[in-house]
Amino acid sequence: MEPIERKTCIICGEQKEEGIKVVTEFICVSCEREMVSTKVEDRKYPFFVQQLKQVWVRFHV
Repeated sequence: MEPIERKTCIICGEQKEEGIKVVTEFICVSCEREMVSTKVEDRKYPFFVQQLKQVWVRFHV
């Protein structure tokens, strides 16, 4: 049996086992769910946008 790989979520910073990879970065399932259900008017929306910009920046460095 293979050991379960834990990755650090770029949104919440926690170590998680399940999630998605966006370019080179990992987003956990709970953050992904919260992001896709967040409306533009929500106070947390700019935070998610900023974190996703970091994916772009890290990819192009």
